[in-house]
Amino acid sequence: MIRKIMVMVAVATSVLFVAESVSAQRRQVMLDKVVAVVGGSSILYSELVEYSEALVDQRRQMGYTSDRDPMDEALEALLEQKLLYNQALIDSVPVNTSDIASRIETYLQSLIDEVGGIQALEAREHMPIFTYREMLRSRYEEQAYAQSMKSDVVSRVTVVPGEVERFYRRIDKDSLPIIGEQYVYAQITKFPASLKEAQQRTKERLLDMRERVITGQTKFSVLARMYSVDGSAIHGGEMEPMPAAYFVRPFAEALEKLKPGQVSEIVETEYGFHIIELIDKRGDLYHCRHIVLRPTFTRDELMEPAHQLDSIADLIRRDSITFEAAALAFSDDATSKYNGGIVSNSDVLERMGVYDGARLTATRFLKEDFSAQGGKSLDDYNALMRLRVGDVSSSFQTTDLMGNQMSKIVKLLEIIPAHTASLEDDYIRLEEMALAEKQNRVYQSWLTDKIMSMYVYIDPAFRSETFVNKNWIK
Repeated sequence: MIRKIMVMVAVATSVLFVAESVSAQRRQVMLDKVVAVVGGSSILYSELVEYSEALVDQRRQMGYTSDRDPMDEALEALLEQKLLYNQALIDSVPVNTSDIASRIETYLQSLIDEVGGIQALEAREHMPIFTYREMLRSRYEEQAYAQSMKSDVVSRVTVVPGEVERFYRRIDKDSLPIIGEQYVYAQITKFPASLKEAQQRTKERLLDMRERVITGQTKFSVLARMYSVDGSAIHGGEMEPMPAAYFVRPFAEALEKLKPGQVSEIVETEYGFHIIELIDKRGDLYHCRHIVLRPTFTRDELMEPAHQLDSIADLIRRDSITFEAAALAFSDDATSKYNGGIVSNSDVLERMGVYDGARLTATRFLKEDFSAQGGKSLDDYNALMRLRVGDVSSSFQTTDLMGNQMSKIVKLLEIIPAHTASLEDDYIRLEEMALAEKQNRVYQSWLTDKIMSMYVYIDPAFRSETFVNKNWIK
């Protein structure tokens, strides 16, 4: 994905679909009955049952039960999703349809593998595969538009330090959040010495592909499907029409120089090396396809920096050099080498376009921070779990945020036990909580306004007093 990554809270617009105790009266309703309408979208009874049953399954797996009727809970979640979807269409909120298509194909393939083939899946679902794919596309698109709409509403909400302090002061001391065990660690990273050679090999592959397209030997879309390494490959590298500002700068600059049908020279971004074909341009919307490749290495090329780091780790353990001095002398990571190798979230902030580093930079990481969402590699966590405080790991293979392969050693500096949050020690975590609370408050106010202004009808048999937002029933 090459769209700019913006700071957004994770939003739960697609409440997963979930029904355990449904009244006998509701069970008698025909499966194709419309139970509610929001804007131009209807909610069918069969859809409601599916959401309700999935919600129950999800809660059971989490070991959590709710006092609310799952049918009521699922209906309110669906009402909210339909409203968000309709408002997203009104406001022309963009979504990445290439990602949606990739998710659908991945999900479809998993189902096909599970049941033993396409024919078996068609028999189970009582419909042809292309009809089932279209049904999934409609659902996934609706969820994506809903999530994008909610993100658009809350992404503009911010908090200032005074609000964080007021948030902390008004929490009952017995209700203060518990901050889980945190890790402080340092690292030394090394890319393969042959990185430049690998980059050159990648460029040569792209130049060859470009030549084949320009001379008419092969279609751009065919090469994209065969070789491109991002989600758009399944669509021949094609992406939805978007303004240039929605692409990272080098990509956008190359795109703006093209005329329809032209293929760009090689473009380097943080996601890899690209060639771009402009399909057409309507107003400020660029419709294009691309092929993106990243450098690849042989096993020997990957093992060379690993062996080097193991030698450095051995020197550190024998006190021949300090970890801090080794990081400064040998590490390829510019964000940590000048700070004794201490790992922070500055790389994540930079990737998200956040430059208020002094206030937001953190060096303490929870277990859940070691994930794709948290920004730190699970490989780091697995290495740290084998260490005592002060120990240095053996080298291991991992990737950076852009997916570039590298070797790394880490040193466990400190384990901070789980504790009650304090303003002095846990400001960033408290700021996240204060922001989430404010975003929810703003969103709920926005939601109520939209409910009042958008057409909403609920079948009387499905109206419930347990709806959290009482304005659904008009």
